[in-house]
Amino acid sequence: MNELPRVVRTITALRQFVQASRAEGKTIGLVPTMGALHHGHLSLITEISKHVDLPIVSIFVNPTQFGEGEDFETYPREEQADLEKLAETDTVLVYAPDAREMYPPGDSTTVSVGGITGRLEGTARPGHFDGVATVVSKLLLQCQPDAAIFGEKDYQQLAVIRQFVRDLTVPVDILGGPIIRETDGLAASSRNAYLSEAGRKVAGQLNVILARLVAEVAAGSSVKHAEQTATDTLLAAGFHAVDYVAVVDPATLEPVTVVNRSARVLTVARIEGVRLLDNMAIEVPR
Repeated sequence: MNELPRVVRTITALRQFVQASRAEGKTIGLVPTMGALHHGHLSLITEISKHVDLPIVSIFVNPTQFGEGEDFETYPREEQADLEKLAETDTVLVYAPDAREMYPPGDSTTVSVGGITGRLEGTARPGHFDGVATVVSKLLLQCQPDAAIFGEKDYQQLAVIRQFVRDLTVPVDILGGPIIRETDGLAASSRNAYLSEAGRKVAGQLNVILARLVAEVAAGSSVKHAEQTATDTLLAAGFHAVDYVAVVDPATLEPVTVVNRSARVLTVARIEGVRLLDNMAIEVPR
């Protein structure tokens, strides 16, 4: 095994590393994570390494983006295992602050993004995107990277981050990393580990049903009919609930009723208490 990457736990140590690296003419990339790393996370490090000299990975399970009854307390925390995985990548530094470092006593500022957060996950998880936007703002200001990367699996999250970075003129390039899928097509996620063997088999149908919707809509089928058919098919396949299946504009996430240009379908389906997110691009033949 390669040597484990260096870990810092304070903003001061992080900034000292960044400042010293910049003095050497190096560019910095940030890969924000909540740990429990899998090959989807590792692919983000590979991707950002194409754009910057030095990738930094942050590991912080952010309490402010979890709602009441969600899995903050049980969310997997596996720092040693994460560091061993990162040792096999180009990661030069791991930033792993605790909650007090990220949210010191007296901290009272929240970043709230309007419009794009008012639907889909914003409706299903009130306050979630305030927590995401706030912690990502803090990470960007603490690290001051040239680029940061986020996975496209959490597509709305990526859109929200791009929105506030643009609105606040934050000097950072926001990159999107392609969805990494398991052998059966299920999007890689830390929460997949919560599923039983039976639940995992059902979960593998999510991307299959989404791909069918994409083909139908791209061929000219009614969007509303395709959304309802996909919802019904997911429930028939064994999912316990479907929060939404929505065909949207890829930039604004506004609902699309007629697909005459590129669009995106986003979905969340639940099984065994686990919310599985997925999305796919819809490209219309020209």
